[in-house]
Amino acid sequence: MKNEIKEWIRSIGIALLLGIIITSFIRGTRVYGSSMSPTLNQGDILVMFNSKKIIKGDIVIIDTDLEIKPEDLRELNPISKLKIGKTKKLVKRVIATEGDNLVIKNGKVFLNGHELKENYINSKETFGDLRIERVPVDKLFVMGDNRENSLDSRDRRVSLVDVDDVMGKAILRLYPFSKLGVIK
Repeated sequence: MKNEIKEWIRSIGIALLLGIIITSFIRGTRVYGSSMSPTLNQGDILVMFNSKKIIKGDIVIIDTDLEIKPEDLRELNPISKLKIGKTKKLVKRVIATEGDNLVIKNGKVFLNGHELKENYINSKETFGDLRIERVPVDKLFVMGDNRENSLDSRDRRVSLVDVDDVMGKAILRLYPFSKLGVIK
């Protein structure tokens, strides 16, 4: 009986330790809005890995100072409205990292002098004219895949994102179950 109690305590301790370790590095989030369509859609539930090691092409969740407005809450159910917080969290794709040169011109995106082939975007063009000679240290340039409907680094309210504001990288879609899998 004494050995059985020790085994139970050991098993519970290991489970708690694993739970703490896992939740320190992995969290869930829900997609609100259509700025990442067609890659991600309203209501998708994602698993994100808490990491500051960001590379071009990663889909990241960013903590912002942008206040959530009543019109942002219209489509949400009452429980989601309670859980969402007071500031916006944005889900975006990393286009450029520190040291990169970025140009958006004539509907095309050029990174370090080469046109990006973006088969994941929702349109054929990227709106806006922009030139960044060199992305500063610890900054990221991010955009949504739905370029026509995305609040992202092209907008001065978001601008270049501090790496410290990245909450994590989206690595897995859990819901809808028909699209369960690794996010590319």
